[in-house]
Amino acid sequence: MTFDRSIKIAPSILSADFANFGAEIQAIEAQGCDWVHVDVMDGHFVPNLTFGPPLCKAIRPHIKTVMDVHLMISPVDLFIEAFAEAGADIISVHPEAGAHTHRTLQAIRAAGARPGLAINPGTGLDSIAYLLDLVDIVCIMTVNPGFGGQKFIHSQIDKVRALRAMIGDRPIHIEIDGGVTPETAPLVVAAGADVLVAGSAVFKGGSVANPAPYGENIRAIRAAAEAARQADRAA
Repeated sequence: MTFDRSIKIAPSILSADFANFGAEIQAIEAQGCDWVHVDVMDGHFVPNLTFGPPLCKAIRPHIKTVMDVHLMISPVDLFIEAFAEAGADIISVHPEAGAHTHRTLQAIRAAGARPGLAINPGTGLDSIAYLLDLVDIVCIMTVNPGFGGQKFIHSQIDKVRALRAMIGDRPIHIEIDGGVTPETAPLVVAAGADVLVAGSAVFKGGSVANPAPYGENIRAIRAAAEAARQADRAA
């Protein structure tokens, strides 16, 4: 992975066909996605239960781009090595999920993955101010974590803008997770985001047998985001 601020679309497989992950991943990559986002939930930190390291290991051979693993679990430290060994390129954790986030981020880097932070809607940026030099990505949650298909929380746009100012010239991606559509993508990109996680907005209307809608959805989000970036540069 080389760093750049180009727009990246990262479909969340939480909205894919669970019985056909390999083919679904191949389909979204063929249709133009940049990263593959894996939402790991434990039924404890968030009210849902999804995937573990064995699933990540099973789908890793199908991913030719980037495996972006978002850990919504607590405790988290016990599982970092397992997810790194399963092939995660990026492992993002929540500062709300543990008492020693600095150590957790160090452990992710030591395990060979790129560390990230994910911030809940109710969490302020002051909680990560002294962690930015340890991370490659900060994910702003624009819904409360736990379920796909929720509505975008507009108050988080100001947080994205503030985060972009905090980051300065550091090589850190700003990722948005929750309610991303062609309508909301321009708002967060104009505020400084460059990685857009989208679940239902990518997978709606398509299937492995009919993947063309995946591409149409990805292109619609990307086009809306890039138009916002161009308008911002022209202003």
